[in-house]
Amino acid sequence: MIASRTRILSMFALVLGLTLLVCFTAPAQAAPQAAPKAAPVEQYKDTARVMTHSFAAALGGALANVKNEKDRIDLIRSFIAPVRFYADKSGYFYVYDSKCVNVAHAIQKELQGKNLYDYKDAKGKYVIRALLEAAKKGGGFVDFYWVKPGSKEQFPKLGYVEPIPGTDYFIGTGVYLP
Repeated sequence: MIASRTRILSMFALVLGLTLLVCFTAPAQAAPQAAPKAAPVEQYKDTARVMTHSFAAALGGALANVKNEKDRIDLIRSFIAPVRFYADKSGYFYVYDSKCVNVAHAIQKELQGKNLYDYKDAKGKYVIRALLEAAKKGGGFVDFYWVKPGSKEQFPKLGYVEPIPGTDYFIGTGVYLP
């Protein structure tokens, strides 16, 4: 078990290091060519894609030999909990299963274990259903409204999700829009 945890932590450190390297070097090199107003949202989208894809792949590998559901959920929660990205550290991950049950949420822990299949945002969109559909297609962006951490109001958000390979889960992140 200790060797397994060490392997998982080593994989996590490697994925995080490589992802951060990509996220913080690629946008800086591309920025002079990008349109000034479009650059920030496009950079957030690029970071969301890279981070989500990297963590989906890493979690798929880490979960491959974990058969017990409680152990799988514990591993996912510990894997995503400390991760923050974007310059302002507002980036975080969430994970749902194919029944729209929240498996893990790095910020809003009170959502963990809750079925959000029928959750509608301020505009009436079934948010988690839409995220699930994007994940079923291999990944994609979804516009929705969500309560911003530290607030009680919903704000427009652009989420990105991908399936976690070999599992019934999908992982996502997003950025609050102006």
